[in-house]
Amino acid sequence: MNRFTFRKLYTGSNPNIIGARRKISESSIHTANSNSIFRKLISGLRDKSISTFQTRSATSMVVNFEDSSKVQKNEVDHIHMLNANYDNYDGVIVDIKENMDEDIFTTLLQTSISQWRQQGKKGVWLKLSLELVSLVKPAVKEGFWYHHAEPTYLMLVYWIPKTNHTLPSNASHRVGVAAFVVNSKGEILVVQEKSGVFKGTGVWKLPTGSVEEGEDICTAASREVKEEAGIDTEFVEVLAFRQSHMSFFSKSDLMFVCMLKPTSFEIEKQDSEIEAAKWMPIEEYANQPFVKNRKSFEYIAKICIEKKDNKYVGFNAISTATATSLKNSYLYSRHQEE
Repeated sequence: MNRFTFRKLYTGSNPNIIGARRKISESSIHTANSNSIFRKLISGLRDKSISTFQTRSATSMVVNFEDSSKVQKNEVDHIHMLNANYDNYDGVIVDIKENMDEDIFTTLLQTSISQWRQQGKKGVWLKLSLELVSLVKPAVKEGFWYHHAEPTYLMLVYWIPKTNHTLPSNASHRVGVAAFVVNSKGEILVVQEKSGVFKGTGVWKLPTGSVEEGEDICTAASREVKEEAGIDTEFVEVLAFRQSHMSFFSKSDLMFVCMLKPTSFEIEKQDSEIEAAKWMPIEEYANQPFVKNRKSFEYIAKICIEKKDNKYVGFNAISTATATSLKNSYLYSRHQEE
């Protein structure tokens, strides 16, 4: 017979605990089945992050409280679990928004994982707001690991089966745009940057920048040009894109070269980031030593020249919808939209 003695798990002052006022003191759990050991017991819990799973015990259990009350065989036991949603991949999503005692959290986590294992669940996604960083350590002790972080939360994951996990990795790429803006004179918009690898080099380059979360590539290109040079533009097409690795914090990088048509022409440079901006003949841009000595820049310059001379066809942005959620999206293709 196994015995596990535990200390008081909470005090009445804990805002996450409502119900019975009696405190669990030195208590013992007796069971005839060595595989049915409850490491800790919580009575009277109620919280937005907690739900109750009811089951009938298949083993004999006696729980000793201060008032000597007992729970006998086949009586309904209330097993407190973390509140969770299930995804379409036998996964569990736990979103905890209110703080709780670390010991209570550990017990709820252990109990929940045990139940999810019986239900055949696989991956567990544990979302913790920044105010709940104290729960990271006990979660890691239970086998969770970091998946990703955002400004307002941390996401940890756990794999229940005794197999290699198949959870998707966190974001693997950063997406950027380079804007090829050409006017009717065959001049392109170029800038010199105040910071970064091009600072002080005298290199004239295409306006570039990162695509923001939830932003379309075609929209990002126009936004970057407006921010850096004050020029209004219309998206024409994607001319090319390149992929590189071990770039921003070891992540891969995707850069889309977009052709834009200017609808205004007076330059108002962004003083905080741009040292200079101007319209430059495209041949002058392509003949810069920096461009000629770097294959990727040289290829892009050649593509831009061919496009100016109507000898190159890029990819149109075709408004469509995703296959599953039917959200608005863009398909980039040489097919002409009807």
